Amino acid sequence: MPDFRSDTVTQPTAAMRAAMQAAPLGDDVFGDDPSVNALQDHAAQLLGFEAALFAPTGTQTNLIALMGHCQRGDEAIVGQSWHTYRWEGGGMAVLGSIQPQPVETQADGTLRLADIAAAIKPDDPHFARTRLVVLENTTGGQVLPTPYIAEVAQLARARGLSTHLDGARLFNAATANAAANGSDVYAEARAICAHFDTASVCLSKGLGAPVGSLLLGTRDFIRQARRTRKILGGAMRQAGLLAAAGQHALQHHVRRLADDHALLHELAQGLQQAAHTHPLLAGRLVVHPAQTNILFTDVDAAVAPQFTAWLAQGGVRVTSGAHGGQTRLRWVTHLDVGAADVAQALARVQAFALA
Repeated sequence: MPDFRSDTVTQPTAAMRAAMQAAPLGDDVFGDDPSVNALQDHAAQLLGFEAALFAPTGTQTNLIALMGHCQRGDEAIVGQSWHTYRWEGGGMAVLGSIQPQPVETQADGTLRLADIAAAIKPDDPHFARTRLVVLENTTGGQVLPTPYIAEVAQLARARGLSTHLDGARLFNAATANAAANGSDVYAEARAICAHFDTASVCLSKGLGAPVGSLLLGTRDFIRQARRTRKILGGAMRQAGLLAAAGQHALQHHVRRLADDHALLHELAQGLQQAAHTHPLLAGRLVVHPAQTNILFTDVDAAVAPQFTAWLAQGGVRVTSGAHGGQTRLRWVTHLDVGAADVAQALARVQAFALA
């Protein structure tokens, strides 16, 4: 059954399960789980930070970072569509007492520099104190250009602000950059991270680990982050079982992300053909440009209910929701989607017919 809903649905590979089974364990709350420590040290070195912290989710690593940069009543500048603002339960406000200052996200996934600058508050008791600028890369599968990231970081530094990267799919962004530049994916990931004070990276999306994310920063920042993780209930005991999966993912599943991107390109081409030639979908299906492993398509309301039902009946699983009077479908390729799944999905699309 082709499951394009998200790269969060991946299952651990046999090799990853073997690594988990063999992992030496300790008590991570005491700081003596060797597998957790190895993962944290490896990730920090890999991405150019002093230290790292393993936590259960990316929602938590983002919140820990926000609470580290901002105190009660402080403000963080975020994108209107960022996960830290829209998709993480309002945790920055509810648990961190941090005021989000959302900025409109542009069509290419960026925030306009002028909009960021305009959102920074003056030092006045009428306003929350602006402390932090957050970027997300990738965002909706789009890659933020590294020169743009450098400009945002320069603006933040000039205004005395810290920067945080929600890099849940950092390695997808790095994979796209590596393909465009003929460079190494790990080097591209470090180049992105070099512009941020802290970064959050998910191990459980395209990298295929079952659980876990990393927060990276300075040693002092991560020391405080460990305390915040405890407050939030994220401290785990023999967490090395999970950390070993993350370590395996960083070592063996990063370069293969290029396969996911190639499959998505193949899927997009097939859907684009249907958008032009299919008797029922031509003029009613819009396929948006895709850069990594996430693709959005919009289906006209006249056929959307029947089309989504048709896909589901054929075992093709996607996420869907209303968008501007149409139905937007999200297709995500990942570790557990292969060429046969893409072929099956496209065959199902081509066979679409109204009952």
